[in-house]
Amino acid sequence: MRLTLMADQIALAVRDLAVHFEMEQGVVRALEGVSFDLRAGRTLGIVGESGCGKSVTARSILRILDRPGRVVGGSIVLDPGSSGSTDVLALDSNAERMRAIRGGRIGLIFQEPMTALSVHYTVGNQIIEAVRQHSDLSKQAARDRAIELLREVGIPRPELRVDAYPFQLSGGLRQRVGIAMALAGDPDILIADEPTTALDVTTQAQVLDLLRRLQAEKGIALMLITHDMGVIAEMCDDVAVMYLGRIVEYAPVETLFAAPRHPYTRALLRAVPTILAKPRQRLATIGGAVPHPGARPVGCPFHPRCSEVIEGRCTAAVPPPIPPGQAGASCFLEVPG
Repeated sequence: MRLTLMADQIALAVRDLAVHFEMEQGVVRALEGVSFDLRAGRTLGIVGESGCGKSVTARSILRILDRPGRVVGGSIVLDPGSSGSTDVLALDSNAERMRAIRGGRIGLIFQEPMTALSVHYTVGNQIIEAVRQHSDLSKQAARDRAIELLREVGIPRPELRVDAYPFQLSGGLRQRVGIAMALAGDPDILIADEPTTALDVTTQAQVLDLLRRLQAEKGIALMLITHDMGVIAEMCDDVAVMYLGRIVEYAPVETLFAAPRHPYTRALLRAVPTILAKPRQRLATIGGAVPHPGARPVGCPFHPRCSEVIEGRCTAAVPPPIPPGQAGASCFLEVPG
């Protein structure tokens, strides 16, 4: 049963999520104790470098982890605190109830729309299939709904484009089709996994405007995964900064940009180009690279790259996690002693 969510009500609560990949070389700990809330009508940005666990988090929520990935701990609860609350991790990933949640309650926008679209079928047929999977509409009514969705996401002449194949559309139009598919089940939670990465600047702005409008109209809880701090600043209400499978800082977007508390967040912001920079001024970089999850450093995961490392403390222990729902940083600079 779907609840009608009030603005700012928690739609999804993730607590202590841990994901491991059991490889021949050993266990890779992709996520270690990730916790956050998605709230109706608000946008949570998940930001960090490639390999930090952002997409693994999204796939874990939808129960579509690639093998040999496996959730080994934590909970992912829909409508927490209500009589209809559901821990999706307690459901079989292929069970009918989970399939109703995946694409129904929770929609996913892929980074590359061709990942979600088959080249062998028209975009209309693919949207119709998604609509009928989550409703009792007839095929004709589902086709009408598909045309309505294409119009809703700003595709010109949807009555004609409904019969187009994905390869006949531009990248921007394909991404809009991907958004239409994500909306086919009328979700109240939308996960957008780097939805603008492959698009030009103009199309990127149009897609972000579309997501902002849809959220305002429908009260959707939006989880926006990106590596672009400019997109974070423009779109998000709250931000979770991820590093090597952990959330290292969580804060309202204004606070994060005005007073970042974790050295990694400060390093990310220093690397953002600014109009105040002098001509030919070199951008700041973060030394080193994100370690492989299978070769985590002892102590704080960021300490080998950190300019503010405390020897004997950061190099020996992992900082305490941020309490769910609270602003803060998982850093020994924030902990007395």
